[in-house]
Amino acid sequence: MNYLVERRQEEKERRRADILDAAEAVAGAVGVDAMTMDQVARKARLSRALLYVYFQDKSDLLFGLCNRALDQLHLRFVEAVARHREGIRQVEACGRAYVAFAQEFPVYFEALSRFEAHSPDPNAEIGNEGACVLAGERVHAVLIAALELGMRDGTIRADAGPAPLISVTLWAFLHGVIQLASTKATLLAHDGITMQHLVDQALLMCARSLAQPG
Repeated sequence: MNYLVERRQEEKERRRADILDAAEAVAGAVGVDAMTMDQVARKARLSRALLYVYFQDKSDLLFGLCNRALDQLHLRFVEAVARHREGIRQVEACGRAYVAFAQEFPVYFEALSRFEAHSPDPNAEIGNEGACVLAGERVHAVLIAALELGMRDGTIRADAGPAPLISVTLWAFLHGVIQLASTKATLLAHDGITMQHLVDQALLMCARSLAQPG
């Protein structure tokens, strides 16, 4: 690749990052649902026509945000498992990392929630949607490896089920808990339940269902 081509590619990547930065800022201010392509174009100081060169429509832009979110979540999971030797502790660490991620990056979590409500094509061509599917698989791969380690080291029951199935089940459970804690915070508080209470109870139930008795 010659110098001119490299410069053009770098410029393209910078502009794409600027667009995603703008989308994140707009979504943070008005919400993912209310965000428009016009608002993002203005925030990024680009023409609508140029914005559509990078993202076909709002759905495609959300795929871009989700891909960025999943890359960040993958990093958090890798860092979380590196702090523990036992599989069961790595799984719990991933759960707590997911909760912290949702609290620290509410726009990313909201975008991922919209992505999960969508039915992605697992055979999608490599584009923003296809990249999201692959990024999600990388995140689950970290959790699957932790589950398999736990089954080998005896901290997770061997009859708990297939690791990929457990990974998806844990994600679905904890994702729902986080959403509930966020959207029903006032009702939960009326019963003396905080988000931390709910998350701790959810993680405790998950750990007890997986842990080797004894």
